Amino acid sequence: MLNKYYTVKESGSHEISIQKSRFIGYVSRVHSEDEAQSFIQSIKKQHHNATHNCSAYIIGDRDEIQKNNDDGEPGGTAGVPMLEVLKQQSLKNTAVVVTRYFGGIKLGAGGLIRAYSTTTSETIKHVGIVKGELMQGYAMTIAYPILGKIENALEHSPHIVENKEYTENVTLTVYVHIDAQETFEEEMINLTNNEVELVQIQQKYVETTVES
Repeated sequence: MLNKYYTVKESGSHEISIQKSRFIGYVSRVHSEDEAQSFIQSIKKQHHNATHNCSAYIIGDRDEIQKNNDDGEPGGTAGVPMLEVLKQQSLKNTAVVVTRYFGGIKLGAGGLIRAYSTTTSETIKHVGIVKGELMQGYAMTIAYPILGKIENALEHSPHIVENKEYTENVTLTVYVHIDAQETFEEEMINLTNNEVELVQIQQKYVETTVES
């Protein structure tokens, strides 16, 4: 498993105009080639009368699957630069389609490369990127008198408090970066004078928005 990854925040689209041609970018998370192809076909169906529906996707923890399609544009002027944007931004499990409605002015190879890469970049920027980090979950049980001290410490830490359960004691569900477990456990033991019960629960990816 990866300790962290980057991907698009959600599915979305963005349109720009270049030399009277309309370029509409679409991005989506995908986790298989079937999902990627289904996404691409849905955009092609939506824009069946477009001049081109060019596409690219990258799938797998190690970017094992990388595909692109120029859809009638000159070879290497659309799909490849779109895929390069995904790679340059280190995005995982992401598909992009750029729909073009020709406006009557030819852009040339260099112009096409810039147009498709720019549309891809601007669409990703518009939709947003998230960073997913693998975190270890803890069920942390403490007594009420030390709750304030613990809450203050956690509030000023990179750890994420997901839930609080109030019974005879307080049980906090806390997620900690996978490489910070030992430090976290020591800190909680010291803060509570060893009056804490720490039980590891599941690991999961926690996503946060990346500021552009």
